[in-house]
This record gives sequence, C-alpha cells and structure tokens, in this order.
Amino acid sequence: MCICSMKILDSQGRLFGRISILDFGAALVILLVLFGIFFYPGTSGSVAQVGVTTRPVTIDVLVVGLKSSNAKELFKTGEKTNLIIRNQPYGQVTLNKVNFLPRIIPVTQPDGTLKALPDPTADNLFNNNLLLTLEGKGQITENGPVLGNIKIKVGTTVELDGKNYNFNGTVIDVRVQ
Repeated sequence: MCICSMKILDSQGRLFGRISILDFGAALVILLVLFGIFFYPGTSGSVAQVGVTTRPVTIDVLVVGLKSSNAKELFKTGEKTNLIIRNQPYGQVTLNKVNFLPRIIPVTQPDGTLKALPDPTADNLFNNNLLLTLEGKGQITENGPVLGNIKIKVGTTVELDGKNYNFNGTVIDVRVQ
C-alpha cells in the first residue's frame, strides 16, 4: 500500500492508521507543559518584592510583666536578638535601647479620686515592665513596612528569642528611617 493513498485520519480516529488522535493530543499537551516549565520558568522571587525598597525600620516593643529575677542583666544595648512576628521568624534585630518602666499602682485618695503612685513592692517581685527599641531591615511598601514578608504595625504581637530568654511583647511604635 502506498503512503500517499493513506488517509491522515481513518474511521476509528487514528492518525495514519497507527496512533489514536486522543493519545496524540494528550502527549502534545504533556510536552507543551514540560517545555513551559523548563524553558519559561518566569521571574524568581516573590511578587511582593518587586519594586520595593529596603530601609532601616525601628520598632518599639512594650513588654508588661516579664518574670525574671535578673532582667537588667539579660538585655544589653547593641546586642542582637531573634524576632518572631506572628509565629514567622524574621531574623535578627539589634537592641538599640532598653528602658525599664516603673511599676505604678492606682491608689484611692481621701477625696475619692484615683492617683497613680509607684508600687512600693516593685523591688520585691520578679515582675518587670520594659520598653525595647529594636532595629532591623524592612521592605517599604505602600501599606507600610514589611519585615520578613510580614507587615509590622502598632498592636502586632512579637516574640523575642535570645540566648537566655523567650517572651512576647506588643509593638507600640514603628518608624522608618
């Protein structure tokens, strides 16, 4: 039989009488997908990182009720600590400033008003209030600073993890330099 007299598609849907047109179409789709994956992988990196700038970001973290007998020895200015935002590790940030806040208690006055006075038992309890100023690199987007692909805003709960400590605090201020 001459190839030139053969039909391209026979009555059973086979190409040149040998391969099914459905099998041929499936093989062609698979080859096109593989070609697209290996030869056109697209851009690398996250879409969120396109067109953003990285700048130093300073955050103030308020820690209330840190239970420690030696809290003043745990934190040193200029030291690095690990920052975790919403259970996602960011990396290391620098402790720029450590302020121990005085503990105050409300005291009722004889005239019925309330007055905030220093807690006389503050030295005896292992309960510390701190204001930590941290600095790290962040991406600046139109919605604000982003540290480690997570937006950082006032009210965000963060976790600080050092060699001898692990505790939570709340962001009370965010500044972009």
